[in-house]
Amino acid sequence: MTTDKQKQGTVEILKHESEILKGNPLGDENIRDLIIYLPPNYEAETEKRFPVVYCLTGFTGRGKMLLNDNAFTPNLAQRLDSLINDGSIKPLIVVMPDCFTYYGGSQYINSSATGNYEDYLTEEIVSFVDENFRTINDKNSRAVMGKSSGGYGALICGLRHADKFGLVCSTSGDAYFELCYLPDIPKAFRAIRGNPQAFMEKFWREEKKGKDDFPALNLIGMSACYSPNENSEVGFDLPFDLETGEIQADVWKRWLENDPVRLVENHAADLKSLKLLYIDAGTRDEFALDLGARILCKKLKDLGVPFIHEEFDDGHMQISYRYNRSLELISQNLD
Repeated sequence: MTTDKQKQGTVEILKHESEILKGNPLGDENIRDLIIYLPPNYEAETEKRFPVVYCLTGFTGRGKMLLNDNAFTPNLAQRLDSLINDGSIKPLIVVMPDCFTYYGGSQYINSSATGNYEDYLTEEIVSFVDENFRTINDKNSRAVMGKSSGGYGALICGLRHADKFGLVCSTSGDAYFELCYLPDIPKAFRAIRGNPQAFMEKFWREEKKGKDDFPALNLIGMSACYSPNENSEVGFDLPFDLETGEIQADVWKRWLENDPVRLVENHAADLKSLKLLYIDAGTRDEFALDLGARILCKKLKDLGVPFIHEEFDDGHMQISYRYNRSLELISQNLD
């Protein structure tokens, strides 16, 4: 936690108006809070430029949540202050975007059911930050990190946008979809009760949530990202039959096309161009993402892609302390 003796960074909360998100299919707001952490002495050192880290939140998260106050856990700004002050990391600019949607998240990819959030992040936000802050505008001084769906988004940036992000850190990122998503289908089936639209209206209307409501939201949110369908009444296809719960093989195939374990084969050259690819997960992850990380890393090894893989003794929740490790590795590998 930051003490009075430590130099503190500055947090700016900007209202960014997106052209890319204007008119998105869900009618979500296109004016978003964009959180920028500026390191201590940013204002004083007027000629100095700084590397940038983009920190992506998990499903149902948005950038401002990284600044939540907690008596026992430092928020991201406090964490950065401490790491910079004790010399663990170099001074960094850290960007916390908002890619939340009505369905809970965007997975940081483009979809006709949610909007073009991949373009929003990699084109609009990156350009805006470079134009308005003293960044080092070079891929090897630009990193992306995140956990859970944020870790998935970081991997997507490395796979498809290695020309912009030279350092990628994924903590418990979605990978090997068979293990992390299929077990929630029975729960989602029972909560949705044949009508995803009615479920979503109830989910937003009623403050008290049922025990299977979040698995249902997760399956709906992922369907909107991985299997959009402009001809469907709801704009996407679920990977299971609404009457029986049977897995729909054609839809599930579309999901797998978005799985990092499958994507790496066509993006090995992009991944090899990274200065850092770091993947970690807890050995008690409730969504088996530690196994997903192992499977992904075996693929990377077979393809000759350099990476760092670590595991830690914990589950999926309340693991923001792992940000420290990502930030330290980013700092060590920056140009």
